[in-house]
Amino acid sequence: MTVLLLPLAFLLDLLFGDPQWFLHPVRLVGKLASSTESLFRGISFLPLRMAGALTAAAVITATVVTVLALVVAAFLLHPLAGVVVSVLLLYFAIAPRDLYDHASAVRDALRAGDLELARRKVAMMVGRDTSTLDEEGVARAAVESVAENTSDGVTAPLFYGLLFGPAGAWLYKASNTLDSMFGYRNERYREFGWASARFDDFMNYLPSRLTVLAVAGAAFILRLDPAGVFRSVKLGATLHESPNAGYPEAAFAGALGVTLGGERSYGGVTKTVPTLGLREGAMDATTITGAMRLMYVASVLFMACGAGLLFILSKSLQS
Repeated sequence: MTVLLLPLAFLLDLLFGDPQWFLHPVRLVGKLASSTESLFRGISFLPLRMAGALTAAAVITATVVTVLALVVAAFLLHPLAGVVVSVLLLYFAIAPRDLYDHASAVRDALRAGDLELARRKVAMMVGRDTSTLDEEGVARAAVESVAENTSDGVTAPLFYGLLFGPAGAWLYKASNTLDSMFGYRNERYREFGWASARFDDFMNYLPSRLTVLAVAGAAFILRLDPAGVFRSVKLGATLHESPNAGYPEAAFAGALGVTLGGERSYGGVTKTVPTLGLREGAMDATTITGAMRLMYVASVLFMACGAGLLFILSKSLQS
C-alpha cells in the first residue's frame, strides 16, 4: 500500500509545498515536546538524563500511537478515507519543496546582486552567523543546508515511510523534532537532550548512508561526478562532528565539485569544521541551483528504488 501512497504524497509536496499553518503536525509534536519537557523537568528527584529520556519516549510513543489511531479510524470509516489520511500524513512528513523554496530564495537574491537579502534568506536555513558572509559563504551555507536536509527532511522520512507507512514516517519526524529542540551541547540540554540526540543518530544511521547511493545515481543522471561522490565520502564523511550528516554533505560536495565546511561563526564565536569535498570549486548562485536539482533527483531515485525493492520483495514472498 505505502509503495503507492508515497509517490502521491511526494506529488502533493511538489505541487503545494509544506503548508505553513499552526496545526501542522510538526508544530503539534513540538508543542507536545515542550509541555512534556516541563512536566519531567518538574520532577525534582529525576536525573536530567533520565528526565530527557522519558520525555523522548513519551513524545515518540504519543506521536506514533496518534498516527496509528488516525489511520485505523479512517480505514474503519471508509477505505478511501484511510487512503486520504495516510497520504496526507506522509505528505506532512516530507519537505523537498520547502527545502527547494528556501534555497531558491537565497539563489535568486544572489542572482539579483542583493547580498544583504541573500544573507537574511540563508539565515532561515542555517544556525550560523550570516551577517558577514560574502557571496561564496552564502552559497556554501545554502548548499550545506540542502545537502544535510536532503537526508533529514526527505530521504529519511521516505525510508521509514516505505518500511512502516505513516507511523514509521512520524516515528522519524518525532525523533528529528526532538533532536532539533533538545539536541544541543549547552548547559541546559547537554544531559536532558542526550537521549533525543542519540536516538536521532540511530534513526539517521541507515538513511544517511543510503542517501549517498541516491546522490551518486542523481549525479550520474545530471552528468556531474558520481565517482567523486564516493571518493569524497570515503575521505571526509567521518570527519564531521555528526555521525551521519557528513555522509550527505560529503556526497553533495563530491558530486558538485566543491568543498563544504571550513570556518564559520556561531554567536560571534569562530569555529573551524573539517572540510568535505575533493576540490575547491567556486561557489555562487549556480552551485545552489545544482544542489537543488541534485536534491530532487536523488529524492525521486531514493523513493523509486525503495518502492521497487519493496514491491519485488512482496511479490517474492507471495509466490
